[in-house]
Amino acid sequence: METTVLDRFLRYIAVDTMSKPEAEAIPSTEKQRKLAVMLAEELRDMGAADVKLDDHAYVYGTIPATCREKNIPVLGFIAHMDTAPAFSGTDVKPRFVNHYDGKTIVLNQELGISMGPEQYPELLNYVGQDLITSDGSTLLGADDKAGIAEIMTMAEYLLNHPEIPHGTIKIGFTP
Repeated sequence: METTVLDRFLRYIAVDTMSKPEAEAIPSTEKQRKLAVMLAEELRDMGAADVKLDDHAYVYGTIPATCREKNIPVLGFIAHMDTAPAFSGTDVKPRFVNHYDGKTIVLNQELGISMGPEQYPELLNYVGQDLITSDGSTLLGADDKAGIAEIMTMAEYLLNHPEIPHGTIKIGFTP
């Protein structure tokens, strides 16, 4: 059974990958390596080729071509694992807003945290859609764990459906 993009996203945001800008090492925190190890194992388990996890927590993998045609360009999908250092990424509490109605969203009643179109007018672009936010006490980590979840879900789908013709696809995740 294929894992959904939502299941992956929720699993990835549970891993704190906050960066540390003043660090000289790569990755800037060992927390990022935890997600890198998880992604490399997941790629191997789904059958990706040439999966590598290097000393700096960069993850690489390949979805082999399924069509016989030559000279098809190689596609690459890349996303980063780290999250901003401005807010904590520990103990993320996702909040689901089903069929967003265009009004202010109370993220955390206890802490008095909310967001609405008055502050963020672009929210009105998502009326009627389902949203995932944090509860306001932590960073959600959607940038770029949403991208990672999408890439991994695409990889699993293509690896499970070799009847879909495509050229070689390279995957990379950076700390």
